[in-house]
Amino acid sequence: MSQLATAAEAAARIKDNAVVTVSSSSALGCPDLVLEAIGKRFDAEAHPRNLTMLHPIAAGDMYGVKGIDHIAKDGLISRILAGSYPSGPSSLPMPEIWKMIVEDRIEAYNVPSGIMFDMHRETAAKRPGVLTRIGLDTFVDPKREGCAMNARASAEPIVARVEFAGETWLHFPNIVPNVCILRATTADERGNLTYEHEGAYLGGLEQAIAVRNHGGLVIAQVQRMTAAGSLRPHDVRVPGHLVDLVVIDPNQKQTCETPYDPAISGQIMRPWSSFKLADHGVEKVIARRAARELKRGMTANLGFGISAQVPRILLEEGHPDAVTWAIEQGAVGGMPLTDFAFGCASNADGFVPSPQQFIYFQGGGFDVSFLSFLEVDVEGNVNVSKLGKKPYLTAGCGGFVDITAHAKKIVFSGWFEAGADVRLSEDGIRVEKPGKFTKMVEAVEHVTFSGKRARAQGQDVLYITERCVMRLTDEGLIATEIMPGIEPQQDIVKASAGRVKLAADAITVDRRLLSEKAMGWTP
Repeated sequence: MSQLATAAEAAARIKDNAVVTVSSSSALGCPDLVLEAIGKRFDAEAHPRNLTMLHPIAAGDMYGVKGIDHIAKDGLISRILAGSYPSGPSSLPMPEIWKMIVEDRIEAYNVPSGIMFDMHRETAAKRPGVLTRIGLDTFVDPKREGCAMNARASAEPIVARVEFAGETWLHFPNIVPNVCILRATTADERGNLTYEHEGAYLGGLEQAIAVRNHGGLVIAQVQRMTAAGSLRPHDVRVPGHLVDLVVIDPNQKQTCETPYDPAISGQIMRPWSSFKLADHGVEKVIARRAARELKRGMTANLGFGISAQVPRILLEEGHPDAVTWAIEQGAVGGMPLTDFAFGCASNADGFVPSPQQFIYFQGGGFDVSFLSFLEVDVEGNVNVSKLGKKPYLTAGCGGFVDITAHAKKIVFSGWFEAGADVRLSEDGIRVEKPGKFTKMVEAVEHVTFSGKRARAQGQDVLYITERCVMRLTDEGLIATEIMPGIEPQQDIVKASAGRVKLAADAITVDRRLLSEKAMGWTP
């Protein structure tokens, strides 16, 4: 049977040189009290030391849930592999974990979240590591960075190119975790865990199995405890025989800036009228054009940024449930949330554990993905995972590489230039003053999406900006649609230093996208 323990008692059980896997997505599902206790123990005892941390999705945020920053201390952590890292605006201080990464004080790797979950599954079954084509020709590929984020990581490769059955694959050898820290809502006296107040199941079950199958320690942080036998068996997501210690934190937040919202965990259904529509502006125009790629009955994936507004466009047009949304944290259907609650959904049809959601994504089972970009280059490559000057403004790749690897259709949204003075009216979009720099570059800083591989696979790829809609072709980026009010030669060709070409038959985007009223559009 699982033992009830304080956070300090749980932290005391973690040995030096342990490999620790943490189930979290920013503040969603973050076992923050246990992570805090590990940091406090290290400050007092200088133990545990030399930990390797595995984070399929980020632990903690920059808005009050410190997560990984509790243990971002020299000597405590020596290596970290994460799908994403805490990120936020430049107005906030850089997280401690990012300081350790950029100052080369720790081996740090950015591994796609789906591959991270695959690594746990293969380790649990004692198979010889992950063999995958996800990430080929991106920064994941050893011919580029091989997931390494700094010099110390580059010196210790974690992935290799191999030939198998006449094809090239990426091989990630097993990294065996011996401590798992996860979070749920309720534990009974036997350690059975339910997730009724959580906005996602994430990957706690797979992470716990990986640790249990290698004789390790599983720690579960929960909000409350109930009597043995009082939980409905179908509600138990992690059975008690996998759990060693239970730590109670009655104050754990549901997600970023949200103590508890029953709609996020599917316990109530919100009226559609209660959701805020996208604010009128240029980004809404971009989201409207992206939404027009949808047809009723589609299943669509959604990413952070401008793309996150697309469901609100459907809501405004009176068709909030025309499309089934699927997000990497696991929610299916309903209304994906924005800002601090991104990664959650209200009115969801169901919640799929993240590892299974990523199997669906990696195999390209959905119809279209709506994602954002930081920069695009002449090959159609996209960077969302690295900004050298302000690294913590991006969380890393997250599930982006898994999602785009075999997607049938991808719609990227973003700004053509950074810092331009752009005016929106019912008549058009006008560039009053050029920006500081173009987002259409010669070569992206980090290849998170490979345009070359997309062309070889026949993927349908669009890039939607405030100035034009571009398509990826064998001749590069071609502007096929021009926003009303934009001067093509000046605002597109010249502004991109000729990197974007105009299609001979380019059309003007429907002016209804510019209106402050609904477009009057049906998917």
